[in-house]
Amino acid sequence: MGIDFFIGLFLATLIVALFTARLYRLILWYSMNSLALGILALMVGKSLDDEAMLITGVATLVIKAVGIPYMLKYFSEKFHFVRQIQPQIKTHYAIMLIPAILVFTFYLSEPITHMVEGNANYVAVSISSLFLSLLLMMEHRHVAPKIIGFLSMENALFLLGITATGGMPMLVELGIFFDLLMAIVVMNLLFHKEEEVRS
Repeated sequence: MGIDFFIGLFLATLIVALFTARLYRLILWYSMNSLALGILALMVGKSLDDEAMLITGVATLVIKAVGIPYMLKYFSEKFHFVRQIQPQIKTHYAIMLIPAILVFTFYLSEPITHMVEGNANYVAVSISSLFLSLLLMMEHRHVAPKIIGFLSMENALFLLGITATGGMPMLVELGIFFDLLMAIVVMNLLFHKEEEVRS
């Protein structure tokens, strides 16, 4: 029951993020998305008695739910990023597009349900989250929302690895290190943006 709740929260934060028009709120929803992912990793690790997964869940909470959002907010204030990030896709189109993506991914995942160790619906939610994150990247032209969309795609891949195979701690641990690498890339992008503004 708890896993179902946090899977739903994970998906809901992505959907709300697609309609968010302010940068700080988008960062907040990414933090909530990562929080749900970290708690899911802890719950799966506890149910499987997997210490590596428990460590991964804690690292996810620290790095993704706290570290990366704090860093994005800090640099957005330092470099005076545009805080009003109106999505390029109009709201009434998004309202029709999001349910279409959800229905499509549930049909897409149906042929592989017999190969999944866990709940097949979790796989469908993971795949739909991947498409929604891609949509989040596409609907903004500013750098920061695109970065958040890319990191949300990585969260969706995490969720797929956790729920579809009953763990995959090595994949998850590699994802944590990938987040650290992405943090460095984010810093370089922001510094490059600052140089362009000054010039």
